[in-house]
Amino acid sequence: RCDCSLPYCKYAAATITMTLTSTVCFPRQEIMKWNGWGYSDSKFLFNKKGQAEFTGKRYRLSGMVLPSLQDWFENTFGASVNHKSPPALNASAVPPASLNEAFVEDLKATGIPFSHEAEDRVFRAHGHCLHEIFALREGKKFERVPDMVVWPNCHNDVVKIVELACKHNVCLIPYGGGTSVTSALECPPEETRCIVSLDTSQMNRILWIDEKNLVAHVEAGIIGQDLERLLNESGYCTGHEPDSMEFSSLGGWVATRASGMKKNVYGNIEDLVIHIKVVTPRGVIEKSCQGPRMSTGPDIHHFILGSEGTLGVVTEVTMKIRPIPEYQKYGSVVFPNFEAGVACLREVAKQRCAPASIRLMDNEQFQFGHALKPQVSSIFTNFVEGLKKFYITKFKGFDPHQLVVATLLFEGDRERVLQHEKQVYDIAATFGGLAAGEDNGQRGYILTFVIAYLRDLGMDYYVVAESFETSVPWDRVLDLCRNVKERINRECKERGVQFQPLTSCRVTQTYDAGACVYFYFAFNYRGLADPVHTYERVEHAAREEILANGGSLSHHHGVGKLRKEWMKESISSLGVGMLQSVKDYVDPDNIFGNRNLL
Repeated sequence: RCDCSLPYCKYAAATITMTLTSTVCFPRQEIMKWNGWGYSDSKFLFNKKGQAEFTGKRYRLSGMVLPSLQDWFENTFGASVNHKSPPALNASAVPPASLNEAFVEDLKATGIPFSHEAEDRVFRAHGHCLHEIFALREGKKFERVPDMVVWPNCHNDVVKIVELACKHNVCLIPYGGGTSVTSALECPPEETRCIVSLDTSQMNRILWIDEKNLVAHVEAGIIGQDLERLLNESGYCTGHEPDSMEFSSLGGWVATRASGMKKNVYGNIEDLVIHIKVVTPRGVIEKSCQGPRMSTGPDIHHFILGSEGTLGVVTEVTMKIRPIPEYQKYGSVVFPNFEAGVACLREVAKQRCAPASIRLMDNEQFQFGHALKPQVSSIFTNFVEGLKKFYITKFKGFDPHQLVVATLLFEGDRERVLQHEKQVYDIAATFGGLAAGEDNGQRGYILTFVIAYLRDLGMDYYVVAESFETSVPWDRVLDLCRNVKERINRECKERGVQFQPLTSCRVTQTYDAGACVYFYFAFNYRGLADPVHTYERVEHAAREEILANGGSLSHHHGVGKLRKEWMKESISSLGVGMLQSVKDYVDPDNIFGNRNLL
């Protein structure tokens, strides 16, 4: 460890410094999949008995048999567990490293660890877009990968690396958790300079906690689950829980303007950040004051938030923290249809009584979630579940092919949570909603962390799947959801997809003036010559439909290289010009040359 960031806080009477053994080891590929999502020991599979199960011991679903998943999978996609498409590793798919020897020699003198081994390089050559994972599984040759990987231990190490990169005209691509779904980590194939992946994973300390002002100063390479675990040990939390929080990093959250599942209580990342330290080719950007708000011209932080690694490396962040909530309670509500559910969420937002998390799943996601229910051994439990289903579908008249479910999470002091809970359920009742229990709410919330593993299962059986998101004003939510689903179905048919695709959506975040909508779509690609190209054209059409229906280019995934063709349409030519001017000043030689955004 270097000593560049001293563990003290001049603003507080009492401070705490923490060091960490990261959940994700070094090197990462020892426990992480090289060609899919998450941990190597965790995956969905169909076992020898033909039953679906989720392996490993890391999740609540781990080790459980899922008796309904195979039927749902085969019936939904026209797939068969007898037709597999297993992955194939092709070591020759990694092009040889093109090193800048002068840079390497100077880097050796600093003592900062680095590698140009093929497995280290290819692991950081991609995020988790469909085409990236498909290429890995199919053993296809990468046009360009990083030529080497470097692991700074602290802010001063990053300063040294950036200075050497400028000296030797080396291209740097910051790498945090690697969870990007916007092609942000792909190396530009036209880049002729030596490309260095700057992996921040060893910058994972909480440098101090200021208990007086309830802020923490944290190195930006820390991943979400480690940050929360460390803070929890001292009685605090950030409350920031993006779907990828197990593996995504604090610096990545800043660089993409991330959003969390509990933003209704804790805010999005831009609401949590007090101070950011960034190393650029021109020097270090940081404010002189850590006050909660300043009127000093445009906020410099907003040049960094969402900059996607194009201006520099986020090294340290001061962010708000809160005491761990006294009380936490899950819940769920069943509505007769999607329209009723959206109307309820709109009213909850209008009355500003949204719980920490409120998510509305459409019927397709409800059916999917039901297929993931574990096997129940208790006769009594089966009996109770049967009674619930009878009450909802027969007595109340809900159509099983129309009903939708909202999952809820309340946090705070016990009395306030219970009052809040009653208010939300009373609103839900006015829109025909029925309380569906804590277990369903908790299961729906936790499934967020395992749903990404399902794409890997699909790809084992000729099914490709992807997700994308948008934000949209309330009065356009229903039209946008309907039109995007119809457009996907139409495009799949026109492009020769032989099986009915799955198209589904959920409303995941609510605001005064609108909501975030998250889409999933998947299809069986058997019979297609180029399934990835087909998928990309369908997704392109879906994005066009989103924009035509008043949706944003992105709510929290970011732009990367995947969506930058729409930037002028989204923020105007003048807006793009302003961003380009900032880039040209801060990084005139394009040292941070990932070519995201612009």
